[in-house]
Amino acid sequence: FFFFFFYKRSLYFHTNDKCNISAYFAHFACVSQFVASPLCCPSRASILTGKYPHNHHVINNTLEGNCSSLAWQKSQEPQTFPALLKSFGGYQTFFAGKYLNQYGHSDAGGLEHVPPGWSYWVAMEKNSKYYNYTLSVNGKAQKHGADYSRDYLTDVLANRSLDFLQYKSSYQPFFMMVSTPAPHSPWTAAPQYQDRFNDTKAPRDPNFNVHGKDKHWLIRQAKTPMSNSSVQFLDDAFRKRWRTLLSVDDLVEKIVKKLEVRGELENTYIFFTSDNGYHTGQFSLPLDKRQLYEFDIRVPLLVRGPNIKPNQTSQMPVANVDLGPTILDIAGYNVNKTQMDGMSFLPIMVNSSSWRTDILVEYEGEGRNVSDPACPLLGPGVSECFPDCVCEDSYNNTYACVRTVAPSANLQYCEFDDNEVFVEVYNVTADPYQLNNIAKTIEQEVLEKMNHRLMMLQSCSGQTCRTPGVYDRRCILTIKHLDFG
Repeated sequence: FFFFFFYKRSLYFHTNDKCNISAYFAHFACVSQFVASPLCCPSRASILTGKYPHNHHVINNTLEGNCSSLAWQKSQEPQTFPALLKSFGGYQTFFAGKYLNQYGHSDAGGLEHVPPGWSYWVAMEKNSKYYNYTLSVNGKAQKHGADYSRDYLTDVLANRSLDFLQYKSSYQPFFMMVSTPAPHSPWTAAPQYQDRFNDTKAPRDPNFNVHGKDKHWLIRQAKTPMSNSSVQFLDDAFRKRWRTLLSVDDLVEKIVKKLEVRGELENTYIFFTSDNGYHTGQFSLPLDKRQLYEFDIRVPLLVRGPNIKPNQTSQMPVANVDLGPTILDIAGYNVNKTQMDGMSFLPIMVNSSSWRTDILVEYEGEGRNVSDPACPLLGPGVSECFPDCVCEDSYNNTYACVRTVAPSANLQYCEFDDNEVFVEVYNVTADPYQLNNIAKTIEQEVLEKMNHRLMMLQSCSGQTCRTPGVYDRRCILTIKHLDFG
């Protein structure tokens, strides 16, 4: 999860499946958000740069996939939205938590590397942990052990954040980004929360433990029904994830109270979001992300700040590439001066203005060159395999989607980069759990229009990513004008 505290003077942003993690979100607006890619590092890179993956070139969580690589540091980090806030807006900027999965790698500058744009830097080395981790504190390594009172990461991030709020200058605006690994694995809860939610199970939605008969082969290979051990494992993981979020709730409460005590809360925008969704048993896939479906790409969003009406819900399709442009807009920076693909969604939160109808989702699948010894029949090319030989990823699990939300259409159109050029299409209004792929029954004209829109978005950059979509009212008006003008 990410928390953005933005003092404009300031903004807070929250996303959660039900938009109700904490009582402290009671006065937030809820926005429907999608990720540009359902995997940690590409998605985080999209948040920081405001760009789709095909433009920031981070394709997976490895150094070879450009995750926190030297190439990323040279080409993208200087133009992230925090760097612009600091350079052009005079903001005090604070980062704490998980940055990019390979941050701190010895081949990419180690922990001494502090990305441009950060006044105060407290970043975790590599991927998610709760104990026995190392932080880069303004470029100096700080090791932590396994003592809860001193080392539990969520609490450490909360305390560091409170220190920043206490000692920052009151004469400059500030921006905070608090990036908690929770609820990422290994799902280690704080001691006081380890016995919570003992009777909780993962949601049994209509697509839970159901065979994806008309989907890409990777989904079809899942075994239905799932093994008892897989169901037990995913339920246990679901409980553990909820337990870790109780400490995130504590963090939210402490920081919001601190802002309130300092008289800064009402002049602060607050954002809270996640870098990807997660599935637990949908279409018989035990546990992971990386898929094109709503449960992996959708991360609802809460926002609080000046002139934002509380308790409102917007169905406009916001993407995480829009976060940077929105924050820059609040700071008074012209987004058109950047190369960002996203748009500021501030107008739709304050005055319900018109908005684009579609966004792009892209993912490049990963697989191993050799067969998994435990699953020899699957052959090479798959990865993330469970003990019962259900694999969550593969080389040709590479796809791009247009997600369209408009008054006249609520569609998802996806193409796979495989030998079949497999296509999946869903009417999400009629089929919210995406049980039926309508690619073979939908009108050919619609397929052609969505294919054309997808190709345009896959090659877009900057302002060309913001042009009207197939169901965009601006596009429809233009077509009518051409037809009858």
